Amino acid sequence: MQDVKTCLNAMTVDVEDFFHVSAFDKIISPEDWDQYQPRVDNNTRRLLDIFARHGVKSTFFVLGWVAERYPELIKEIHRQGHEVASHGYAHRRASEQNRQEFTADVRRSKDHLQDLLGEEITGYRAPSFSIGYTNEWAFEALKELGFVYSSSTYPVKHDLYGTPDWPRFAYQRKEDITEIPIPTLKMFGKQVPIGGGGYFRLYPYALTRYLVQKYLEKEKQPYSFYFHPWEIDADQPRLNNASAKSRFRHYVNLQHTEGKLERLLQDFSWSTMRDVYGVSA
Repeated sequence: MQDVKTCLNAMTVDVEDFFHVSAFDKIISPEDWDQYQPRVDNNTRRLLDIFARHGVKSTFFVLGWVAERYPELIKEIHRQGHEVASHGYAHRRASEQNRQEFTADVRRSKDHLQDLLGEEITGYRAPSFSIGYTNEWAFEALKELGFVYSSSTYPVKHDLYGTPDWPRFAYQRKEDITEIPIPTLKMFGKQVPIGGGGYFRLYPYALTRYLVQKYLEKEKQPYSFYFHPWEIDADQPRLNNASAKSRFRHYVNLQHTEGKLERLLQDFSWSTMRDVYGVSA
């Protein structure tokens, strides 16, 4: 571990609640969100405590819906020295919106966060990594809105997202915006997803540590990790009317995530997207 311990990597959190996720969008509409008891405030504060114990700074991609309801939470994230970025407003996939809808959704989130914190919001992540082949115009829209970087693509094959033949490492796009893809590792002729989320919960921790270390040694690139506050919440309500596939994706190994996260924070070095990739206004 010593060879890669000094490599600085990006820790990121997509700040949304359990009822926002794409896995449940067939059974829960945005009009229904207020019917659920939110858990995102408490779960995110738990993460802040974990990060503080390990001296880690993170980038929090905040959903505008959450920021409007929990302004003090967002202020606390900022007060503790973490980077606040945008996750859009209503957790609609960019691929399911036209340019006008997308721009309005992202502007609403960005404007609210900026008014709340009194500083420019420069980073964006699309829900479900939903910028791809059919909506590259989204990068132009983000540039027009004043964003400096995006982390909205995942170069893998997946039923909900994926741009497997797009760049795997941070790069400057023709729209003059930096795109920071979710990391993959080339193994056996395939690009293996290693960026976090459900894969982090599914893989044994020893495998995750091996894959991250292999990536750092082989690619000589920073690694970035993402997850959600609900992933440390094993007591969240079970939505039994969701499909078996969606239930598995969402609930698998929730009880182990916090312990795995603690080990990940200890085994590697972490900071914000802004610091790791040098992306700032």
